[in-house]
Amino acid sequence: MSQISARLDQGRPYVLGLFRIVVGLLFLCHGAASLFGVLGGAGGTGGTVPTGSWPGWYAAVIELVGGALVLVGLGTRAAAFIASGAMAYAYFKVHQPMGLFPLQNGGELSAMYCWSMLLLVFTGPGALSLDTVFSSSRATDRGREPVAA
Repeated sequence: MSQISARLDQGRPYVLGLFRIVVGLLFLCHGAASLFGVLGGAGGTGGTVPTGSWPGWYAAVIELVGGALVLVGLGTRAAAFIASGAMAYAYFKVHQPMGLFPLQNGGELSAMYCWSMLLLVFTGPGALSLDTVFSSSRATDRGREPVAA
């Protein structure tokens, strides 16, 4: 049993990276749909949210920018934190007043994105991220610095 766990543990950073990429891409698509009317548009109507409207336009910008940052793994924890907060706001302000449970109030996506992004805040980006590339290049650069005598 421990061999199986060890093999699964080896793949953890890559699966986490794939999770981050998929969640980021889906989140980005929601923002693009709301801002640009692509992929069915805002709410599947083909339209866009009015520029500057509260909270729809701001949520769409967070979805687009935050989703892109999470997708490529750049500033993952900060972007995911802001995105998680935006989705918590969406759930409690927009959906929860219509019913207690997500299945009753249509807030499943907001709840899932909120918790998915919160998970990334605590786990980090995993493998295949720009955060990892930049942190490893900084570590390499630090290793080349001359030692003071």
